[in-house]
Amino acid sequence: MQADELDFELPSELIAQTPAAHRAESQLLHYVRSDRSVEHRRFSDLPSLLRRGDLLVLNDAQVIPARFALKKNTGGIVDALYLADESEGRWRVMLRNAGPNAAGRVLHLADAPDVKAVIVEDHGGGQYTIRLEPPQKPLDLLGRVGRMPLPPYIHRRRQHDALDDMDRRRYQTVYAQSAGSVAAPTAGLHFTDELFAALEAAGIERTFVTLHVGLGTFKPVTAPTLEAHEMHREAYSISAAAADALNRAKVAGRRIVAVGTTAARVLESQPADAPFVARRDETGIFIYPPYRWRHAGALITNFHLPRSTLIALVAAFMGLEEQRRTYRIAIDNRYRFFSYGDAMLIE
Repeated sequence: MQADELDFELPSELIAQTPAAHRAESQLLHYVRSDRSVEHRRFSDLPSLLRRGDLLVLNDAQVIPARFALKKNTGGIVDALYLADESEGRWRVMLRNAGPNAAGRVLHLADAPDVKAVIVEDHGGGQYTIRLEPPQKPLDLLGRVGRMPLPPYIHRRRQHDALDDMDRRRYQTVYAQSAGSVAAPTAGLHFTDELFAALEAAGIERTFVTLHVGLGTFKPVTAPTLEAHEMHREAYSISAAAADALNRAKVAGRRIVAVGTTAARVLESQPADAPFVARRDETGIFIYPPYRWRHAGALITNFHLPRSTLIALVAAFMGLEEQRRTYRIAIDNRYRFFSYGDAMLIE
């Protein structure tokens, strides 16, 4: 499959810069694969669209405020994104504007000037190891000085504290539990406690898995074909309770509904012919047409970037031509795209 088959033209004004005023009032494009029908609904309609007995599988990863600023001795600012804790006091980060021959350079945290950050190693591609002096626990320090790691197509002025407060609330699902993601599982941003209550009353169950969304989720497919693309790997876990809920649904013949591409990747990383088990692992699964789905019977997802691994997964679920047709319909009907945008239910 050619990567340019996943391209499409999107008017810039349809890239959502802020979330809907109310989470569950986002638009929902409802697509039915059996007859290729499209309906325009609201996310709050979900209890009437799903089937009694459906099992929603949601990713409970929590986004950490991973963006922070470092200051050079000259006063210049280096933008930083926390990626991982390598060892006590040593962080793997992305740096922008670090400059040439950066290894050995001493910087200070712009919002915690008593903390030094020494660039220890340049790994290439904008990734570095820094050593913090004194050593800092990532969640503690970033909780004080970090900002939410919004995707590059959402534009924020760094000093805009009111928007940052909003992003801390809204670029996070209401059920986030497991801290460690640098991007949100965006299909879950539309759920509210009230909507969960309505879904439960309609006989729709839910369970949670965890996949910590990494920087690779935004990496475009640069290879000419999808087969040549090198897929990123992400850590995930399935609890014993989630495995039990999934097994009961499978035995009863009930439908499993993946909420987002991350939950879908966790599900599809499991064997087709064996029960689900509690597991901690990594997945590098890359789902694109043609693909034979193992577990997910329906998919809730946002509208994704052109030429991305995410839109390839959607094309694998509904067919490439139908994915392209429904995206054209969404654009014509002024749906809002990407992380803070609207959603689709594909069944």
